[in-house]
Amino acid sequence: MYDLPAQLLVMPIQPGLAVLPGRLDRREQEDLAAKLAQIVEAAPLFTPRMPRTGKPFSVRMTNCGKLGWVSDASGYRYQPLHPETGRPWPAIPSALLALWKEVSGYPAPPEACLVNVYGAGARMGLHQDRDEEDLAAPVVSVSLGATCLFRVGGTQRGGPTRSFRLSTGDVVVLGGESRLAFHGVDRVIEGTSTLLPDGGRINLTLRRVTKA
Repeated sequence: MYDLPAQLLVMPIQPGLAVLPGRLDRREQEDLAAKLAQIVEAAPLFTPRMPRTGKPFSVRMTNCGKLGWVSDASGYRYQPLHPETGRPWPAIPSALLALWKEVSGYPAPPEACLVNVYGAGARMGLHQDRDEEDLAAPVVSVSLGATCLFRVGGTQRGGPTRSFRLSTGDVVVLGGESRLAFHGVDRVIEGTSTLLPDGGRINLTLRRVTKA
């Protein structure tokens, strides 16, 4: 595993997990939200479905980058084309590439940026991010919009967890011992941000998929 940059370790939540509160200021958040509107126009939001059961997720999503993460009855996977339009994903915004370089401690750029859009009542159950070939690279997550209640545990399902709030502009890095930590979003707290015109929350997850 690659070590997280030393400056991230001043606020560790648990080994390998760091939170940077307010890492993006309001102007940076607004600029990123504008970029995301362009990304969604080029790669429309879709509703992923659980493997085997076909049950829809409560979030809508899209991707940007060389690869995009999708889920349907066939399973979880990364692919280079949008599942509905058949077009390549838009490029990852330069601000996110710079953030990855700053906080990841990894020598190669991310290949995928998953965009999860949380509306009223949306949540994300506890899960591991383990569909990538290179688990040495961390996962870098950016919160925009409404505050959420984020839950994180260890690497074994059913183990103890802790919860804390993530606000707009916060950045989370899951690496090292926490790279495969179970994590999820219990709920979104509406009315806690004015960033997004339609309310709700957007989560951006930067990932390296293949080995550098």
